[in-house]
Amino acid sequence: MKTLNEVELQFYKSEYFELLKAFELPEEQEQFTALPTEMLEITHERHPIVILSENEPVGFFVLHSSARVKEYTANPNAMLLTALSINHVQQGKGYAKKGMELLKGLVNQEFPECNEIVLAVNKRNIPAQKLYEKVGYKDSGRRKIGEIGEQLILSLSV
Repeated sequence: MKTLNEVELQFYKSEYFELLKAFELPEEQEQFTALPTEMLEITHERHPIVILSENEPVGFFVLHSSARVKEYTANPNAMLLTALSINHVQQGKGYAKKGMELLKGLVNQEFPECNEIVLAVNKRNIPAQKLYEKVGYKDSGRRKIGEIGEQLILSLSV
């Protein structure tokens, strides 16, 4: 699908299941995101995406086009990004950044009606906030109270 050097984004396929099942997160990250196998349900409004490096899953996230998006933006053409994670043994190699840089192209190709991606990031999750800012997300000024505290609603125009 979309490639950046050796990194690409692919829609989830069952062949990735065993490797995604082996994903681990550092304890401090577990509170902020879900493991891939907890998020694999596929519907016409829910799209699990795998970040691959040399055809091996290194990361994962979900794009939503469901009514849930309305909790984050009034834009009817927006999609919601959730559950971004990078396998612990693959962290620090730039995969999250590369995957997020590829996201605009994937959305433009696969969801041409979409013109905005929104997400919620916990106020205490500074590394994730920095990542999203680096790839162009802007703080919308909106806030949401999540299960573990205040969340900033970030937005990316596509």
